[in-house]
Amino acid sequence: MYLLIIALPLIGTLFTGLGGRWLGRKGSNIFSTTCVILCFFLSLLAFFEVGLCGVPCYVSISPWISSGVLNITWGFLFDSLTTTMLVVITSISSLVHLYSIQYMEYDPHCPRFMSFLEIFTFFMLLLVTADNFVQMFLGWEGVGLVSYLLINFWYTRLCANQAAVKALIVNRVGDFGLSLGILTIFSLFGSVDYEVVFSLVHTYSNHNIYLFGAHLNTLTLVGIFLLIGAVGKSAQLGLHTWLPDAMEGPTPVSALIHAATMVTAGVFLIVRCSPLIDLAPNVLFLITILGSSTAFFASIVGVFQNDIKRVIAYSTCSQLGYMVFVCGLSYYNVGMFHLVNHAFFKALLFLSAGSVIHALSNEQDMRRMGSLMHNLPITYAAMLIGSLSLAGFPFLTGFYSKDLIIEITQISYYSNLYITYGIFACWLANISVFFTSFYTFRLIFLTFIKNNNSYRTYMDGIHESPKLILIPLILLAIASIFVGFISKDLFVGVGNSFWGNSISTMPIACNLLEVEFMTTSIKWLPFVLSTLGAFFAYSVNAGIFKNNITFAYSNRFRKLAFSLSKKLYWDKLYNGLIVSFLLNFGYNISFKNIDRGFIELLGPYGISKIISNLSFKIAKIQTGQITHYTFFVVTGLCLLLLLVPFFTFLENLIDIRLIACCFFALFTAWSSKDTLI
Repeated sequence: MYLLIIALPLIGTLFTGLGGRWLGRKGSNIFSTTCVILCFFLSLLAFFEVGLCGVPCYVSISPWISSGVLNITWGFLFDSLTTTMLVVITSISSLVHLYSIQYMEYDPHCPRFMSFLEIFTFFMLLLVTADNFVQMFLGWEGVGLVSYLLINFWYTRLCANQAAVKALIVNRVGDFGLSLGILTIFSLFGSVDYEVVFSLVHTYSNHNIYLFGAHLNTLTLVGIFLLIGAVGKSAQLGLHTWLPDAMEGPTPVSALIHAATMVTAGVFLIVRCSPLIDLAPNVLFLITILGSSTAFFASIVGVFQNDIKRVIAYSTCSQLGYMVFVCGLSYYNVGMFHLVNHAFFKALLFLSAGSVIHALSNEQDMRRMGSLMHNLPITYAAMLIGSLSLAGFPFLTGFYSKDLIIEITQISYYSNLYITYGIFACWLANISVFFTSFYTFRLIFLTFIKNNNSYRTYMDGIHESPKLILIPLILLAIASIFVGFISKDLFVGVGNSFWGNSISTMPIACNLLEVEFMTTSIKWLPFVLSTLGAFFAYSVNAGIFKNNITFAYSNRFRKLAFSLSKKLYWDKLYNGLIVSFLLNFGYNISFKNIDRGFIELLGPYGISKIISNLSFKIAKIQTGQITHYTFFVVTGLCLLLLLVPFFTFLENLIDIRLIACCFFALFTAWSSKDTLI
């Protein structure tokens, strides 16, 4: 059963990709969707057996790499953390496959698209089920590769090409950091297996390494490398630039990448390596600062975006910041709880946006939408549920995890825990709540409620999406309402041992009970901020400030809004400081001076040119007179006899036979010159 969970998507992608021409569009859709749905039901059985019954499963298949002390096997680890990720990945993937059947109905390359979705699911399952870092890295690289293929699925579009290349290159930076972390782990522990590394981590808590003239804690170095990998994959501040541009792919791709799979891999890596990261306080500090800064930055940038998919993409970036910084406070179980909840309501938002785009004939600018609540009632209801859940409306799925994260930061602030960075995370997290609510309801007002700005002919043709698009929306809407309530006590309940040994928590992080005894005014703060954000969005877009926004025309506000709409010029900064420098270096130094200059002159081109010129000069000696040839032979013999003592001296250093072979080869080449010409 456990191996079938991993094998079914692989079987699906092989049959759909290689046999899509014979299966056809319908056959590919049915076969690939069936494989993923079966995988989902098997994941539910594994979750029941491993997570609820507390029976972890270890599957070792065969040796893979054996070289000295490095021994790696093909093995799979199914614990509570893995099975939770399996349910999330397979459930979202199943709904996305079902959604794609109708959404990609008229695309001529539908079998290829379904094959890419299948192989993406396979690599993500390989990533979360691996029992060692190398096998995990294989899945890690696999999802990066397939994300390139999916973003670039419409490869005839220049924007899709650029977005795919950008995602691939930016992720390579994080992958390089992760690879350094894996190499450091092997050099320190002599193994890359999770069991060995995490069981020995306390032994090396005080181990130092001499680096660049300073002593550095080795676990801190490993944690920094792992954090770089997580930052690249989960689009944290600094390596976040690829995430909004990834919207160039089809909408089901956006839902799959940004909801439950690729972007959550970085958070999963941090949670999986929690026994190691907990012993590196400096890494926890970096994680908290980076995550809270990302949550704040993405929330304020999302306010000034007009593309409906980009707004949701920046909300993904912001919510990933919440997951990361709560892991920095060592509440890994809360981070996983928010990851699970976020997967459902964010997939709902993306698929609802896809339904709107499908109805409006690929229109994505919210300023050209409006008054769609009557034309698309089910899509409007689904989008409203997802938006309320994202904003943390009480008793929806997002409320239980998002408000818990805010309350944890309040504990860190008022009880003086993590005083150096808990206050920073507390302020940024609360400010982000306001902006998240603002851009969420701005999307609702501009898309569904405000007067339409499009042509009447477009409005007359708008209709609700087909059933295969609405069914995933309805199921995700139900999950966005009830999943948080159902799983709260299981994932973050006080005294619950669901996570077992799969997640390591510091003793200070076991104080979730304090959240229940916080003062009421503090617990109401996230709701008040969300309400203010929603009211402000209503006032600006549909309320009293709708026709009275003189502040928006002030010079300072226009400059601020323009800068935020351009993402604070992160791309321009990278292009000016890094990309341009590397391109100039690559062309002027590497290509012109090294490749075309130094290497070619010393390589085959330069040597062959010298030999050719020399051969033409030597050819002039061939006069055709026997006396001249006799003179050259006698002179050469005399020189050879004079050099015999020198040859006897060199024979102890260099094999004289090698010199003779080289001389004979050169002589043969020269003598056959005329024949070749």
